Amino acid sequence: MCGIVGYIGYSKADNVIISSLKRLEYRGYDSWGVAISEGGRLNVYKQVGAIGEVESYELGDSTIGIGHTRWATHGKPSEVNAHPHLDCNKRIAIVHNGIIENFLPLKERLIKEGHRFVSETDTEVIAHLIEKNYKGDLEKAVVAALPELKGSYAIVAISSKERKLVACRYKSPLILGVGDGEYFIASDVPAVLEYTNRVVYLEDGDVVTITDSGYEIKNNGVEVSRKVELVSWSIEDAEKGGYEHFMLKEIHETPRVIEDTLLGYVSETIDLDVSFAAGTSEIIFVACGTSYHAALVGKYVIEEMSGIPVRVEYASEFNYHPAPLSRSLVVGITQSGETADTLEALRKAKRAGARVLAITNVLGSSVTRIADYVIYTRAGPEIGVAATKTFIAQLVVIYLMAAKLSMLTRSEVEKLVLELKLLPERVRRILDKEDKIREIGEFLADYENMMYIGRGLGYPVALEGALKMKEISYIHAEGYPAGELKHGPFALLGKETPVVACVIRDNTYDITLNNIKEVKARDSPVIAIADEKDEEVEKYVDFVVRTPEVDRIFTPVTYSVALQLLAYYTAKKRGCEIDKPRHLAKSVTVE
Repeated sequence: MCGIVGYIGYSKADNVIISSLKRLEYRGYDSWGVAISEGGRLNVYKQVGAIGEVESYELGDSTIGIGHTRWATHGKPSEVNAHPHLDCNKRIAIVHNGIIENFLPLKERLIKEGHRFVSETDTEVIAHLIEKNYKGDLEKAVVAALPELKGSYAIVAISSKERKLVACRYKSPLILGVGDGEYFIASDVPAVLEYTNRVVYLEDGDVVTITDSGYEIKNNGVEVSRKVELVSWSIEDAEKGGYEHFMLKEIHETPRVIEDTLLGYVSETIDLDVSFAAGTSEIIFVACGTSYHAALVGKYVIEEMSGIPVRVEYASEFNYHPAPLSRSLVVGITQSGETADTLEALRKAKRAGARVLAITNVLGSSVTRIADYVIYTRAGPEIGVAATKTFIAQLVVIYLMAAKLSMLTRSEVEKLVLELKLLPERVRRILDKEDKIREIGEFLADYENMMYIGRGLGYPVALEGALKMKEISYIHAEGYPAGELKHGPFALLGKETPVVACVIRDNTYDITLNNIKEVKARDSPVIAIADEKDEEVEKYVDFVVRTPEVDRIFTPVTYSVALQLLAYYTAKKRGCEIDKPRHLAKSVTVE
């Protein structure tokens, strides 16, 4: 979840590295650092806080170096715990993402051997292990150190004695950027897009050695060839484009994202291949966070349309459950394709003999190499930590999958496709009237606790709405099935606890209105999310956020966009750091 950058070429390395690290700020970090190799020594600069807070520094004119943005795991945010980390003799510097699970016994052994440690991190042991094995060849030293490491890692190493970078990965993402006479190593594509759109996605076990003349990739000591991919995103795609925050820009990109995702899988009918599901006894979704809520929508929709049993598991919990049946289809949903818990869940499913499908937004990501089948969302880069447009893209893919697995007639499928094609226009209508949502968000900004409720498809929407609110506004918000409030949460209701109700005009409508009446009887302000044709709901609530009328199965799309805006404007009024909420990161690559 931290950011890694390495560079070798003809430009001033620290300038390239700083610029690239800034492209990765969305991943979340609390400290950062840069190391360059120049004149037989390593020059290092490390700082707590944001990169933009530093007015000036000077590392030299070297054209080779490494950099890192750290999100603290082992040891508090501090200059000494920030990366890069060096060995005792300051001959080796490394940056690292991941977790070294056995760092304590390694550290104790190295101390007995005379090594001196200065940080609290697990990462520092890597530098010392490489230094221990260093005899003038950085690649050999790195390869010798790797078997001693248990856990996950993406590592880039640099030496004061050699003009080369050595990088390796295991269960943590790392890409190689191929420029014209220059090369880049990074943890994510946006870091290199300013300089090149040619990318090699490294695989688990890969060790890449980069010099001015090129690069060589080995896996288990054997040279391997990896395809150079052309990235379709432009650097402009990763810029704010006049919006105050990336989150708002990405919410406004939702109509185009829906169109792009449909363009890939829909013509006159749905072209998505679902042969992977043939003969399956059940579908198991594994996911985390926002992707988990998309999976919950999938459960409702797929079971209703196809009759196939569906269960949804948190990936982090699934890893400790009994293995799935061999006839199960296990579907992992991960925006980045690098979510550690989801990757491990899919590995477990494969070991059990289950078929594995991945739904992801990133071509070449780790999940694409684990899964038997992949369905790509087409959301483009998402910089804001809080998922918005990528969540909607996941829902669109799930609807397409459900329709293809369904027992619907041809005319029913055609009707569904037409409804899908109308969704971008429906979402634009919400965006055109966001001033009303802004007013309600500013009203909510003075509260510290909220509840979100819904029934049926409204329940996962409520969960996702609450997650967005707590992520970026820091208001304590919880989502519940509307019928569950009376089993405990009623004790928290009152004038200081607003309730957001997702009201869908289906078979849950009347009972949801009854639940709203129960809430109002306890003096809580109520904000309803409802479609524009619902005149009854106004009688029972304080505010209504109106959305265009759509087929009820698509209400998670329109309602979620409205709830994203509600969270955004609440957080903005509270003065929160919307794109980079505290303690969070975009791509969670540790378990």
